[in-house]
Amino acid sequence: MPPLKFSSEVAMARAAGLPVVALESTIVTHGMPYPQNVETAEMVEADIRAAGAVPATIAIMAGHIYIGLERKQLQTLAQAKDVAKLSRADLAFALAAGQTGATTVAATMICAHLAGIAVFATGGIGGVHRGAENSFDISADLEELAQTPVTVVAAGAKAILDLPKTMEVLETRGVPVIAYGQNVLPAFWSRSSDLPAPLRADSAAEIAASHAMRARLGLPGGQLVANPIPQEAEIPAKVLRPHIEQALKEADEQGIAAKAVTPFLLQRIFDLTGGASLTANIALVRNNARLAAAIAKKLSRP
Repeated sequence: MPPLKFSSEVAMARAAGLPVVALESTIVTHGMPYPQNVETAEMVEADIRAAGAVPATIAIMAGHIYIGLERKQLQTLAQAKDVAKLSRADLAFALAAGQTGATTVAATMICAHLAGIAVFATGGIGGVHRGAENSFDISADLEELAQTPVTVVAAGAKAILDLPKTMEVLETRGVPVIAYGQNVLPAFWSRSSDLPAPLRADSAAEIAASHAMRARLGLPGGQLVANPIPQEAEIPAKVLRPHIEQALKEADEQGIAAKAVTPFLLQRIFDLTGGASLTANIALVRNNARLAAAIAKKLSRP
């Protein structure tokens, strides 16, 4: 049996058959400094509760997968040092070694599925990095979407990535990509990209029905819901483009690679936008949490 431990709130939700939404913990440990990380995590959890579902922030501590964190645990995790950033490759090792770890999109999907949670809200997924034809740097998130049956609500792939190649990989692996309420894919901080959406849904009910039908058909993998950032919070792509290019150039010059790439780029874009990217990031995560709660509610109804 997997070493799962449920928070009191999630345990009660499971017993009562209430909808639950999974949340990753890297936003707490690697996304922003303390105490803003705790404040953001608590806002996102509150958004899910207000929308009629129960939040389950997932983290690895002392040999257990915690499905939902008590407030004291969240505070401890938010101030912990040298927390491992865990994906599929190192999740089991960290558990066996008793390490403290934060879950990425891939690891959160694995843990959510083990806990019977069908919907997960995040900011943006990982994907194909620029220059991947030379580096082969492709996020494990894409493979996880192809094999683990969880619906992931995100504002698309992170805009620092090669979005066309990311979409090609998702298509090849048979992952449904559903734009919410529009015909083009969002690009994380921006509401739209140059890419048409393969699929479109205009309601949480449509997304829930698609998830349920995939299960009935026995299809492996999940689905990605690309939910555009609220209009008032977006940073237009034309404004962001030069900042992204500069951050990518600096990463290349400094030899930043592997798991260090994304945190480095996000920090540099934060600096270059005067903090506007973080404000937008918080807005889009909260927006995704609300939609995920609506989908989870539809799935929980018989």
